[in-house]
Amino acid sequence: MPTLVGRHVTLRPLLATDRDALIAAASGDGLWDIFYASVSQMKDADGFFARAFAEQRQERSAVFAVLDAVGAVVGTTKFMRMAPAHRRLEIGGTFYATRVQRTGINTEAKLLLLTHAFDVLGCQCVQFRTDSLNRRSQAAIERLGATRDGVLRGHQIVAGRLRDSVVYSIIDREWPAVRENLNFLLARHA
Repeated sequence: MPTLVGRHVTLRPLLATDRDALIAAASGDGLWDIFYASVSQMKDADGFFARAFAEQRQERSAVFAVLDAVGAVVGTTKFMRMAPAHRRLEIGGTFYATRVQRTGINTEAKLLLLTHAFDVLGCQCVQFRTDSLNRRSQAAIERLGATRDGVLRGHQIVAGRLRDSVVYSIIDREWPAVRENLNFLLARHA
């Protein structure tokens, strides 16, 4: 798994030593109390790390630690549901410390991930899924330029609650316009 480096953010493979920094990022400002967001998984950090490393060993995901411009761990993101035979994957499991939200880190992180997915891995489709209650995540995914494909009703049981998942995608023929949009959005943070 590569390290992806931008101006505002570095995405490098998750390490066990990232545990304390990720707990601090997730718990700050009560961020991990948002029950419908992936950040809530950090309340069980040992379980989070065990699942992350198990999925990586099975080549079902690639989990990244998100580092800000000074090298501090401020969140995590991953390639998941990787299906090389179908040239598709999903980007998800993303969260950022409150202090770096709306700073350009997410925009550049998604640009790096999508560039790697389309230009290096040869994906024909990249998906995003979010809880139907997570309006903020939906707005962020739409701002990237992804197309809303629909809602998977009753998709998952998460912490005892039946979750509807909103599905978005970007396909390879849309990637050049999405890249242009992301570069435009990122220029605002220069």
